[in-house]
Amino acid sequence: MANTASNVSAGKPAIAGAIHFAPKGTTLPTDTTTALDAAFECLGYVSDAGLTNSTELETTDIKAWGGDTVLNIQTSKADKFTFTLIEILNESVLAFVNGSTNVTGDLSTGLTVTVNNKDVEEVAIVIDMLLRDNTAKRIVIPDCKISEMGDVVYSDSEAVGYETTVTCIPDSNGNTHYEYLKSA
Repeated sequence: MANTASNVSAGKPAIAGAIHFAPKGTTLPTDTTTALDAAFECLGYVSDAGLTNSTELETTDIKAWGGDTVLNIQTSKADKFTFTLIEILNESVLAFVNGSTNVTGDLSTGLTVTVNNKDVEEVAIVIDMLLRDNTAKRIVIPDCKISEMGDVVYSDSEAVGYETTVTCIPDSNGNTHYEYLKSA
């Protein structure tokens, strides 16, 4: 493709919800159009900060006698996604950030969230978005786990949200996530 402005895009969430999660091992889509397995739950609205995918590389320089760098070795690579979930009354959001065994009941009869030091489950995540000219993009994370949580701020001037970072865990092929794109 030529270098043109038509290759530049913003990422907008899919209308039906952008981020879905399911238990690790759930059947995953391998394109942008396959319907998600019924086990996937929608995490609702995400803050206007959107989604951030970060890569953390660690390398070691090998130097020759005299100080020249002659080799650079990658020693680790972490693939992470960060987003802020703002549907704090969504039972799926509460189960995602606290662990499914730590959320009982429902909002109509009474819901209890137990906060403790238990590990949250590893999950699969699918993120659907629209790019320029209704090009669909789907990011599939076969296995990940919450690795960081931001402060939860209760204020009358902003939405309460759960700033969440997940760290991707390599699948059996050594891949941390997959990206699928298809033009409309």
